[in-house]
Amino acid sequence: MVSAVTLIRSTALSDTVQYAYAAAVPADARLIFFAGSCPLDIAGATVGEGNYARQAEQCIKNMIAALHEAGATIEDIVCTRVLVASTDRKDLVSAWEVVRQAFGVHDAPSTLLGVTVLGYENQLVEIEAVAAVRN
Repeated sequence: MVSAVTLIRSTALSDTVQYAYAAAVPADARLIFFAGSCPLDIAGATVGEGNYARQAEQCIKNMIAALHEAGATIEDIVCTRVLVASTDRKDLVSAWEVVRQAFGVHDAPSTLLGVTVLGYENQLVEIEAVAAVRN
């Protein structure tokens, strides 16, 4: 199935950004808003305590499972927000590298934020997403 998402790039903006600047979806697309994907295993335990990359991997794994349940894939993601509980840029980059690798050529618009704390005990990473699929 062809994705409903059209990634928008601009030659008037920096080409060093590792994602599209915007995305568009047609009027006949169904939008799916996902809660933040957390680094929890099936039992609800936080995975990868102290490890930003490992937690990002678990968030991606959980996000892909939620996408599947909604009839979507990672290529249907319109945009993401990656939250990292750290004030150190290297920790944000550690999580971001995992996200970028997971998205591959579908480099949907994304915002990477350093935050003070996230909801679960020992949680360092959370990924929010919006997807669009054709009806």
